[in-house]
Amino acid sequence: MTATQVSPPGTIPPPPPPGGVGDALRGYVNKVRGGDVGALPAILGLIALVIVFSALRPETFTNAFNVANLIHQASAVIVIAMGLVFVLLLGEIDLSAGFTAGTAAALTGVAVTNRGYPWYVGVLVGLLTGAVIGGLIGLLVARLGIPSFVVTLAAFLGLQGVLLKVIGEGGTIGIADPVLLAINNNDMPVWLGWVLAIGVVVVYAGLAARRLVSRRKGGLEVESTSVVAAKVLVLAVLVLGTTYYLSTERSRNPDVTSIKGVPMVVALLLALLVGLTFLLTKTSYGRHVYAVGGNAEAARRAGINVRGIKLSCFVIASTLAAIAGLLLASRDNSVSPTTGGAETLLYAVGAAVIGGTSLFGGKGRVADAVLGGLVIAIIINGMGLLNQPSSVVYMVTGLVLLVAASVDALSRRRAAASGRV
Repeated sequence: MTATQVSPPGTIPPPPPPGGVGDALRGYVNKVRGGDVGALPAILGLIALVIVFSALRPETFTNAFNVANLIHQASAVIVIAMGLVFVLLLGEIDLSAGFTAGTAAALTGVAVTNRGYPWYVGVLVGLLTGAVIGGLIGLLVARLGIPSFVVTLAAFLGLQGVLLKVIGEGGTIGIADPVLLAINNNDMPVWLGWVLAIGVVVVYAGLAARRLVSRRKGGLEVESTSVVAAKVLVLAVLVLGTTYYLSTERSRNPDVTSIKGVPMVVALLLALLVGLTFLLTKTSYGRHVYAVGGNAEAARRAGINVRGIKLSCFVIASTLAAIAGLLLASRDNSVSPTTGGAETLLYAVGAAVIGGTSLFGGKGRVADAVLGGLVIAIIINGMGLLNQPSSVVYMVTGLVLLVAASVDALSRRRAAASGRV
């Protein structure tokens, strides 16, 4: 019998050895039971919707043409939802993001189409428009203490008027610049899509391995190599499989026009996802955002500039809304008084919440916007293929949003009961 080894006084005992995939799954199940559901409901919903619509419309829903079209349809909502994640993390709301997108797109159209400026000048005008709108909203919320619901509702109404003033009642501004049109209509060359896909897998695997090694050297608790390898394998299957599918010919008349390749907008979505995730998870600014959302008073006492954080989050949200406006204009080849209006904002808020971002603040990720946006897009796309009226689409989408909000509230209650919050 060997004697039990005891660490000398004052030393930190080594972390327990990492378990395998089974141990990781059991640990994850325990987290979910404790109220930390994360993006699990969105992932399960996404899988369920794909299965249902694939079974009901196997010829149309699952073909490569519809998959690419779904990505184009979802892109603007996803980008607006990415910005709303920053605001929701603070426990605030932005009801004006949709018409911020429309106003920014309209001014871009004026610059490029009416004034003849180059596309990059128009893009800069749109981004500055979004940043200014976000700055004004942020100042009113952070400095004057007006509730964000009231400020952004006023901006919702005011920006709708600005959009009508710029474009005119019943008017449109056409977008003919090839660069702007390509953003949300064209596809990458097949080889470039494969380079991007392989690069995503390689970079993810490299970062995961680097994190594993650094945590082991620091004596911190780590996942087992098998768990990390399983995550890389799942990502590789999803990314490379989707790239292969989109690289096949999807034109109805390939002899006349060939359509294949990953949509160009995927590169923009990926860049925003990586950049904004890094900002929130790897910088002190991101930690301050979560701190303010968790407890603003405690964050203020800790020396965090709460007003500055709130202001910057609204600027980020509105600037991303301006990018979404460019995507809407690119997809529609024009800007109209309804660009960014109607259900665009509602779908974006729904996307963030359905993806797992909490309405109570302090919990959420940029990836939530992508997951939720895909759920919303699949519902709209699938219902359209089933020839369902708009009334049914709205009811189903509202029900999904209500379920997501209920899961959020129940998970917070369970987390509080288990001592996790």
